[in-house]
Amino acid sequence: MVLAFAPFSLSWMAYLGFGLLFLLWSGASPKAAFVEGWFFGLGLLGVGVFWMHISIDQFGNVGTALAVVITLLFVALMALYFGAAGWLARRLASAAAGSAAEGLLLLALGWTLFEWLRGWLLGGFPWLALGYSQLDTPLAGWAPLIGVYGVGLAVVVSVAALIGMSRPGRGTRLAWLLVLLLIWGGGRMLTHRQWVEPAGEPISVAIIQGNIEQAQKWLPSILRPTLTHYTQASREQWGTALIIWPETAVPAFSSQVEESFLAPLSEEAAEHGSSLLLGIVERGDNGSYYNAMLSLGESRGAYYKRHLVPFGEFMPFKGLLKPLIDWLQIPMSDFSAGGSGAPLLRLAGHQAGISICYEDAFGEEVIRALPEARFLVNASNDAWFGDSLALPQHLQIARMRALESGRYLLRSTNTGISAIIAPNGSIAARSPAFERHLLRGEITPLQGVTPYARWGNVPVIGMVVLLFCALLLRRYRLRNRRD
Repeated sequence: MVLAFAPFSLSWMAYLGFGLLFLLWSGASPKAAFVEGWFFGLGLLGVGVFWMHISIDQFGNVGTALAVVITLLFVALMALYFGAAGWLARRLASAAAGSAAEGLLLLALGWTLFEWLRGWLLGGFPWLALGYSQLDTPLAGWAPLIGVYGVGLAVVVSVAALIGMSRPGRGTRLAWLLVLLLIWGGGRMLTHRQWVEPAGEPISVAIIQGNIEQAQKWLPSILRPTLTHYTQASREQWGTALIIWPETAVPAFSSQVEESFLAPLSEEAAEHGSSLLLGIVERGDNGSYYNAMLSLGESRGAYYKRHLVPFGEFMPFKGLLKPLIDWLQIPMSDFSAGGSGAPLLRLAGHQAGISICYEDAFGEEVIRALPEARFLVNASNDAWFGDSLALPQHLQIARMRALESGRYLLRSTNTGISAIIAPNGSIAARSPAFERHLLRGEITPLQGVTPYARWGNVPVIGMVVLLFCALLLRRYRLRNRRD
């Protein structure tokens, strides 16, 4: 299944993987379905996000062996969602009478429900949601309507249809064929649907990828060379409407560099008609500090990251786990979350929707900036995870956010992969990984809202729940009649 996602992008592997899983689930007891689903999740996440051990090992100071153990424990817990999906679907199917086709549909609905739960419950871990694997297929046309979970639902229903068509019953085969035609034909037609329109003239952008090594990033001796590099690269681009630096590009508290660096730089940007957006740490009251994006030049403003990474940017149950915090010694790992409201900053004369790193994995959080935002910006620092699958996977996630929202998305990263992503999810330009690079291009400010930007995940999850209830009601009625 990992091969269905970036950087491999063999989307057809999703159908092979789920086809085998559904065949196992179709004849399984609820207990067996749980075990099979758990092992499936263990394989998918154990391979797909094994890169998590890199940051724990290199920056948590716990050693490689313990870092691997911690990662596998996390994977084992997340794999419970996959097991629960199989258990629930088979439990409901075996508790009531009904056709094999309905049983297959219950499996598809159960999968989607638990994938959605994995994306928000206890903070959520939506990485490798199934819909991301279909960005370059006709099913991507559904993303502006029903988002990544809706695309994932289209995949699992397609798998159910293919299995259903292989079984006896001419009428059932025809029904499943019609389902396939609706899903794939509808997706193909929707790829040509325009949901947004220009809201102004194109604007020039420059994204500076500094490629600062994570192990050295916070050393005091690195601060001046880092600021010098970003400043010189920006001065060469004065006159560009928008210049973006990555997450925490300035490895210092804003109060430490306000008078000597930020204020003069803001004046300089304004004199040349440029907006500058940079990552920095802002100190708050009572010793709190925030992972922030600061706008300079045209207007001064700040966005504070809201969805923090557990055990990376904050420690849950801090009172109980303080000894673990002190032992891990992960730098800058005790941030506070920003406030509520639309995540907007004014850049290059337009409102822009801002997200920082992991936040772009949550579609319903990104669309809070709409419809006001004319484009989106995500600033990241994937250097925490080295040269791993994390980089292309994160870029794939950003592509889905652009497609769902119908906006250009500017992705500025420290070590890559920086990119300019078009509203249809395609990559207009990108930087190489682990190189200092200047990415230039133009984007068009856009207005209007896609159905997903308006309604979020409510339609697809509401449909899943309603179908669940309708199927269960029908199956129980059939069983009662037979009794």
